[in-house]
Amino acid sequence: MVDQPGDGIYPEHWEADVVLRDGGTAHLRPIHPTDSEAVQTFHTGQSQNSIYMRFFAFKARLSSKELRRFTEVDYKDRVAFVITIGSEIIGIGRYDRLEDPAEAEVAFNIADAHQGRGLGSILLEHLAAAAHENGIRRFSAEVLPENRKMLMVFSDAGYDVRRHFDDGVVSLEFNIDPTEKSRAVMESREHRAEARSVRDLLAPSSVAVIGASRKWGTVGYQLLEHIIEGGFPGPVYAINPEALELAGMLSFASLADVPDPVQLAIIAVPYEEVDSVADDCAAAGVKGMVVASAGFADDGERGLARQRELVRKARANGMRVIGPASLGIVNTHPDVSLNASMAPALPRRGGLGLFSQSAAIGVSLYAASSRRRMGISTFLSAGNRADVSGNDMMQFWEDDAGTAAVGLYLESIGNPRKFSRLARRLARIKPVIVAKSETMGLRLPPGHAVRTTQAPAGALDAMMRQSGVIRVETIEQLMDVAQIVSGQPLPAGPGVAVFSNSLALGKVVADSASSQGLTVERIIADVNLDAGMSLALPALRRSLQEALASEQVHAVVAALLPARGLTVENIAEVLAECSAGAGKPVVAAFTGILDPSVYVEGMVGGGTGTGDAAATGDASGTAESTEPIQAVPCFSNAGAAVAALAAVVRYSEWVARDQGHFVEPDGCDPEAARLQLEVLLRDVQGEQLKKLDPDAVATLLGHYGIEVLPSAGFDTPEQAVEAANTLGWPVALKTTEPALRHRLDLGGVRLDIQDQESLRLNIQQMRRALSAYGSPGLEVQSMAPVGQACTFRAIEDPLLGPVISFGLAGDAVNLLDDWAHRVPPLSAADVKDFIRGPRAARKLFGYQGLPAVDVAALEELAGRLAWLKDNHPEIALVEFNPVLCGPQGASILAADIRIGNAAHRTDSARRAMLG
Repeated sequence: MVDQPGDGIYPEHWEADVVLRDGGTAHLRPIHPTDSEAVQTFHTGQSQNSIYMRFFAFKARLSSKELRRFTEVDYKDRVAFVITIGSEIIGIGRYDRLEDPAEAEVAFNIADAHQGRGLGSILLEHLAAAAHENGIRRFSAEVLPENRKMLMVFSDAGYDVRRHFDDGVVSLEFNIDPTEKSRAVMESREHRAEARSVRDLLAPSSVAVIGASRKWGTVGYQLLEHIIEGGFPGPVYAINPEALELAGMLSFASLADVPDPVQLAIIAVPYEEVDSVADDCAAAGVKGMVVASAGFADDGERGLARQRELVRKARANGMRVIGPASLGIVNTHPDVSLNASMAPALPRRGGLGLFSQSAAIGVSLYAASSRRRMGISTFLSAGNRADVSGNDMMQFWEDDAGTAAVGLYLESIGNPRKFSRLARRLARIKPVIVAKSETMGLRLPPGHAVRTTQAPAGALDAMMRQSGVIRVETIEQLMDVAQIVSGQPLPAGPGVAVFSNSLALGKVVADSASSQGLTVERIIADVNLDAGMSLALPALRRSLQEALASEQVHAVVAALLPARGLTVENIAEVLAECSAGAGKPVVAAFTGILDPSVYVEGMVGGGTGTGDAAATGDASGTAESTEPIQAVPCFSNAGAAVAALAAVVRYSEWVARDQGHFVEPDGCDPEAARLQLEVLLRDVQGEQLKKLDPDAVATLLGHYGIEVLPSAGFDTPEQAVEAANTLGWPVALKTTEPALRHRLDLGGVRLDIQDQESLRLNIQQMRRALSAYGSPGLEVQSMAPVGQACTFRAIEDPLLGPVISFGLAGDAVNLLDDWAHRVPPLSAADVKDFIRGPRAARKLFGYQGLPAVDVAALEELAGRLAWLKDNHPEIALVEFNPVLCGPQGASILAADIRIGNAAHRTDSARRAMLG
């Protein structure tokens, strides 16, 4: 076994950076004997009232004996955490195990100056996680009735708290196993804190550019110039020790010389100077740093170590970090107007939020949005993404009224389980478009320090699909989809009408739409756009309105060739007007235009004269009182328009469907399974995996209501007959050799053996047939009802955590790799899609005259396996192969389980920043 807390080993894995309620950061760690002086300083800095609330009496100082008791703990029966900012302790939480080994008493003490920042709830989450790891299942506490803040910490945590009043003290007791309510409370608190943290970065009250320069073309020069020219309304400070004046304003030699508080620091200094600048920011009380400086990724392991130290230092002093190697941040809200980026001008305001990692991709995203005349709400380039990530931005965008849709370009992913959870929630209200490379998760770009995946190909994409993400391949595809979802209404179904002034082009577009899964309801190619503006546009308007009025038509694709006397803008105005009137999306493709001066890609037509290319209806974005007509998405390629619309239709169907709930199946006992695994793992060392014997497998699966068809190995025919009598006739005879045990064609299986004589004869014949493979063991098993052979597999991946896979056994999975993958937890809708995911799954619903199988039984088995794997990371592998599913029920013929010492998952039951 690996060292566990309580073995005298400091539990380093309990350390965590945390985001506080007000968006600030702090460091949480187990207490240590060297904290004695800091604990005394903390205590003497408390008010008399706070000391009385904690100890039920006033004591000016802690005695030496008390300090030893508070700081010398065993990390098992007695555990304490401290939360620090810099070297100062601002909160302490502890538990002490009681006589009942499953119960511990908890207590908290929060610094007066930091009360109201959510420290108590964070300490409770981490204490509960540590206690759970040490076999404790209940907490109790004694609180004075006037200590309302602490009573609220317990009552608001989502646990079922029992309380009674006795001798002037309120006694509390509650079970600390995570519940649906406690998880919801944690996620809500996490969301509010992280959204606030990002909001403070994107809408700072003041900005300092450290490394500002008067030399034209340098990064420091451009960042300062862009902030000023963008119209940021707050104070802007230029920091350069070698200049007295920059950009027409007084320059300061250092951050310490700035007379007023600085909330956001933009850092553009040489790589070697970043560390000392971070020290200056910490001393000045800065809340966030945008590090434009590069070089960390180019310095190998030393650069990664310096990057980690930069983030550690920032978080420990209450700061967030964007970067290093960040292109910068943009916020187009008129109250902010912040262009702290390398973009030459503040983008036009709109409803699209953008996130990228590398600066190069950020430039491409900005250029693509500008080229298409798309409005941006916010943009953040995370560079090496050492701290602030796409997950943080999704927390912010969920609450941001100015953002209607979001697009992310990801080169690596640090916490995919959290990404899945956040994306699923965000995608319910705003489209989430993600572009990523095919190798993301398999290898890391320079400067990125996260885990890689060993999961099957397609597992990461499957996780995104089950979360409602619109997955695309390239930046251009991201913008194709964004053009539609950033302002157009979502289609209510797959029905489309194709408009064209060319029948041949209309049929080609209709074929493309059908191949993308859309239903072509009408092809309209009789509109004469060459009849002149006065005739052509009214005719186009009437025809469009008639088509959009049909209940079967949910969207329109207009694929148009150039027409005499009509401009792209003329036609787009009519399309936008009809789309707005019907409340249905219309996309246009203007093909065959050779003149480069004619712009045909982006948001064209509509608007109110405000300059917004993609109006969102956000009152903060325009002072006009007239309701805007949304511009129509225009493409130069009809295929791109159809592909983007099809992606939006699939997303709309995902939004409209009932997602079901994450419900524990009946008859599950996770605690019994945990205790069994704890015993089984006692002799497992390091990264070693242990294969469970059939009895252990049956017991473990039984805790989750999963049964394996019983079998029995034997050495002699007499033992085989005895086993068959116990199991019941008829039986199957199988080899235990994994490569042969399911192979009828190689003689590894013999079925429907009815009696003793037949069994003895079959044993003799099988041993002779398998002699070429050595002397593999044999076993007998009860006969299962005839059915379709399927296979389930579940693994623990270092990046994704639990991954489950399903396919139809045999060549479909072995040769064609025809698997469906999902990442638990799974809702009812996820399970349904999972079983229908493989291409060969059509065989489950009746195929070539065969009856349909009991798909509900497969869904129930998938749900139980997902719940088992989600609860127990110690289970490294589960394989059910084969599972026979007939018209009634499913039978597991063989189960293989391997267990090991699990790595800590990236998303857990306690709030902690990745790193």
